[in-house]
Amino acid sequence: MSAPSALPSTSSAPAPVARRVLVPLTLDAPPSPPDGAAVLHRCGGQTMGTTWSVRCLLGRDDDAASIEAGIDALLVQIVAQMSNWIDHSDIGRFNGAAAGSWLTLPPACFSVLQAALAVARDSGGAYDPSAGPLVTLWGFGPGGPRALPPSAVEVEAARSRCGWARIELDEEGRRARQPGGVSIDLCAIAKGYAVDAVSAWLSARGVPHHLVEIGGELRGEGVKPDGLPWWVELESPPPAEHAACTGDAAVQTVVALHGLSVATSGDYRRYFDSGGRRYAHTLDPRTGYPASHALASVTVLHRQCMMADALSTALTVLGPEAGMAFAMQRGIAARLLLRTPQGFTERVSPAFAAMLA
Repeated sequence: MSAPSALPSTSSAPAPVARRVLVPLTLDAPPSPPDGAAVLHRCGGQTMGTTWSVRCLLGRDDDAASIEAGIDALLVQIVAQMSNWIDHSDIGRFNGAAAGSWLTLPPACFSVLQAALAVARDSGGAYDPSAGPLVTLWGFGPGGPRALPPSAVEVEAARSRCGWARIELDEEGRRARQPGGVSIDLCAIAKGYAVDAVSAWLSARGVPHHLVEIGGELRGEGVKPDGLPWWVELESPPPAEHAACTGDAAVQTVVALHGLSVATSGDYRRYFDSGGRRYAHTLDPRTGYPASHALASVTVLHRQCMMADALSTALTVLGPEAGMAFAMQRGIAARLLLRTPQGFTERVSPAFAAMLA
């Protein structure tokens, strides 16, 4: 996701690039605007193998150091529950548990796993939180990167250990059953959840005006010091590739993150090249191989960053046709960028188009 930026002020000079604006269709009553004593505070750090950043408006009585420490503590807690890179995390314990055993999970971890399984069911397994063995096999997991693609035999062996439908949940007891050999990977949803959690923590702490970002996924609440929404430019492929965009794909798109979240999945984020082919980190659990269609990126706008995160992955795997059909059926605000011989082209869902101001 591009760095958050404010819209330039209106002037008589021509705009250097064409722009369009997205605004939420439904707006909650905004919190009271910041008073003159409020100051913009920026903080950030490392988490989940990436970075986090927060911009928030603080009053004279707010303790900035305490707020930053609180965010750090919350993120450490989320990692301790949901990271499959740590054997002693709650998810790590599930992945190492004996076949047939039930494990009680913390409320947040159980809720995220429950949401992940719901997206897996709805997408027909295009998104699958049990695809950990495939993620590791292709060099995008705890085992580290690889230079060559795995063999077909290796892919089938890893794929045989996947299967979201094999995981049973006990909602009343907040338990999950390990069917044997299943390895959960929540990386495509936990970042989004963490964005939501930090936002909720700030609001509960009495900091209603903030913009939270983790690894490019964002959520905004309230307004900036000037009383305007948090304006964010939607992520596009890197400049070298983005130069090939045509039509609407070449237009700079900014969104007002007022009670709204945004997440983007792109094949340019993590990948390795071998034999003249790019192998991207977005894997299709149904085949065991990286998604190999024309989609370069998918951006989803949603009230919950957790859902935007998971849905952007599901749509990427589904591909241009099935992904757009899925978004239309469920009223998902999505932008799809496709590679064509003439450059990038854009497709947007009706829910996305309806947000264009």
